[in-house]
Amino acid sequence: MIRPRKMKRIELTVLEKDADMVIEFLGRCGLIQFSSVENIPPQEKQPEVESKFGEEKLERLNDSALYLGLELPIEPYESTRLPTQEDERDADDICERVVRLKEREHEGIGEKQKIEDALNESKAFAKLNAPFSELDKLSYLTLRVGRLDPQGVGTVQRNLTDRVVIIPLDDGRVLAISSRKGRFALDSELKKQGFSPITIPKDYKGIPADMLTGLEERQESVKSELQEIAAERKRLQTLYGFRLLSLVASYMMADVTRKIKAKLVSTKSVCFLSGWVPADCTASLTAELLHITSGRIGVRILDPNEVESVRNGAEKVPTALSHGKFASSFEPLVFSYGAPLYGSIDPTFFVAIFFTLLFGIMFGDVGQGCALLLLGLLIKQRKIEILDGFKNFGGPLIYVGIFSMFMGLLYGSVFSNETLLEAPTRTLTDFLADTNLGRLLNIHETGKILHLMPEKGSIDKLFYFFGFTLSLGVILNSAGLIFNIANQFFAKNYEKALFSKTGLAGALFFWWIVGIVVRMLVHGRLHWFDIPCIAVPLLCIFFGPLIWQIISDESPKERDGLLVFIIEGIVEILETLSSYISNSVSFLRVGAFALSHSVLSFITFTMAELVGRGSLLGTVFSAVVVIFGNLIIIVLEGMIVAIQVTRLQYYEFFSKFWIESGVKFIPFRFRKE
Repeated sequence: MIRPRKMKRIELTVLEKDADMVIEFLGRCGLIQFSSVENIPPQEKQPEVESKFGEEKLERLNDSALYLGLELPIEPYESTRLPTQEDERDADDICERVVRLKEREHEGIGEKQKIEDALNESKAFAKLNAPFSELDKLSYLTLRVGRLDPQGVGTVQRNLTDRVVIIPLDDGRVLAISSRKGRFALDSELKKQGFSPITIPKDYKGIPADMLTGLEERQESVKSELQEIAAERKRLQTLYGFRLLSLVASYMMADVTRKIKAKLVSTKSVCFLSGWVPADCTASLTAELLHITSGRIGVRILDPNEVESVRNGAEKVPTALSHGKFASSFEPLVFSYGAPLYGSIDPTFFVAIFFTLLFGIMFGDVGQGCALLLLGLLIKQRKIEILDGFKNFGGPLIYVGIFSMFMGLLYGSVFSNETLLEAPTRTLTDFLADTNLGRLLNIHETGKILHLMPEKGSIDKLFYFFGFTLSLGVILNSAGLIFNIANQFFAKNYEKALFSKTGLAGALFFWWIVGIVVRMLVHGRLHWFDIPCIAVPLLCIFFGPLIWQIISDESPKERDGLLVFIIEGIVEILETLSSYISNSVSFLRVGAFALSHSVLSFITFTMAELVGRGSLLGTVFSAVVVIFGNLIIIVLEGMIVAIQVTRLQYYEFFSKFWIESGVKFIPFRFRKE
C-alpha cells in the first residue's frame, strides 16, 4: 500500500462484570491500541490494596517457581486464560507447600552452619592442655553442660532460634552451645526452663569426647534432612512444574488486565475503553465483542477527524503499515528513522526495492551473497538462540543476499574468485554479442558481463556503470520529491508543496537540470529556453512566500525588512543548488564501493596466489588466506555497505519528504511474539 492503513477510533462501554473478559479478548486479537490515559483520575472501585494483593500473588508464584528451578515465562502462553477460582486454590496450595519446604531448608541450612561452626571450634580445643572450665574464657563459644527435660529443650530452641545449638548427650545430659555474644540470653533461657548444670571435674582437660560425638552425629542428621528436602524439592518440581508455570502465566495476564482497568474511566458498574483500530477490522471486532458479551456492550466508531484530541493536535493517529513479506521485512528500517505520519506516503516498498538494489550492486558476489542468504534463513528459523537478537535482520539479509548473488553473476565473482564463472559467462556473452540487446549494452565476448576492475576495453563500461548509479540517485531523489509534494498536499501545506526547494518548484528545477545533462551527453548542445526554464523555478522558490500570499489572499506577514527577505531568498537558492548537487553526486559512492569490493577480492586472491606457490604447505596457507579474506569482506564490508545504503535512504531520500514523525501502531496484546 502506498499509504498507511486507515484507522478508526473505537469507544467501548462495558459492564464491570464483562471488563476482564473484554480485555482478555482484546489482548488476544491484537487489534486495538488504547488511547492515552495519562490524565485520567484513578478509579475508586479498584483500591490500591486489591492491586497490591494481586502483585503479591504473582510474586509468590514467581518465587515458588524460581525456588523449584523452573524458568519463568516472559509472557503468557498462547493457551493462557485469566485465573479461575480453581486456579486461585491451586496457587495457594502450591505456594504454601513450597513455602513450608523453603522454610525447612532455610532452618536446616542455618542449623548445619551452626553445628559446623561449633564442631570446628570444639575440635580446635579438643587437644588443648587446659581445664575444660577455662575453655569458655578462651574460645568464641559459650558451652553449657547439664540436665534439661525434652520439653525444655524444644522451648529453648524455639525461643533462641538460630542463636543456640543443643546436643543431647548420654544419661539425659545436654550440651548447649551459643556464641559469646549470646551467652546471657542462653543462660537466662536455660534458667527459665529449669536447666541443672553439671560440674566438670577441675582436672578434666580438653573437650569431652561425647560432646564431639554428639556434634558429629547431629551434623550427619542435619545433612540427611537437607538431602531429604532436596529430594522433596525435586519431587515438587516434577509434580507441580507445569501447573505452576501455567499459573504464573495466568496471573501475569491478570496483572496486566488489572493495571489496564486501574486506568479506565469507570463507575461502580460500567467501564469505558477507547482506542485505535484498523478501519478494515472494525466490523469483525465489533461482531466478536457483541458475541462474547451477549450484546452487553456499547460500541461507537469514529473517524480521526471526528476526534477532538486529533483535531486540536493533542493526539496523533497511530500509523499501521500493511505489506507483503518482501516489503514488511524492511519495516524496522523505516521505523528506526521514525513512524510515517498518519495519512502521508508510506515509503516502505520503495525502501525495500532500493535498499536491495543498492546493496547488491555494492556487494556483488555469488558466494558471499549466498552466505548472507543462509545467515538470513538461519535467523528467520529462530532455532539458534544467539541469533535471536538479530531477528529484524533476517528478511533483509535474505533479499540482499539473493540480489548480491545476481550481481555476482554479472561481475563474475564467487567468493572473490573471478575465474570460476568465466566459461559459462563467455558462453552467454558469445550468444548476446550478436543480438540487438548485446549491441545496445556494448557486450563483447568475454569472461565477465560487467568489468569493475579497470582493464583494457572495460573503461567505457565502468563509466557507464557509474552513470547508472547516478541515474539511481536521480530516481530516488525524484521519488522523494514526489512524496513530499503529495504529503504537503495531504497536510494542506500548499505553500510548501508548490514553492519550497523540495516542492513542485524545486522538483521542476531538478528535473530540468537532469534533462539538460542527458541532452548534453547525447546531442552536446543547449537551447535558448533552458535559461528561463531554470530561472522560473528558482524565482518561485525565492519569491514563494509573497506569491502564496497573493494567491491565497492572506494578509501580509510581518517581516524584518527587505534586506532580510533578500538574504533569506538567496540562502534558500544556494541550499537548493548545493543540496541537489550533493544528493546526486552522493550516489557515486555506490559505484565506488562496488569497485572497492572488487579490489578487496582481487587483493585476497593475489595474496593467496603469492603464499600458495611451490608446496603443499603453501596450498594450505593459500586456502587460509582465501577463507579469512572472505570472512573479512563479508563481515566488515557487509557492515560498511549496509551503513552506506542506510545513509543514502535516510539523508538523500527521507530528507526530501519526511514532514514529521508519527506514532507507530502498537496494538495491545498479552503476547509480544
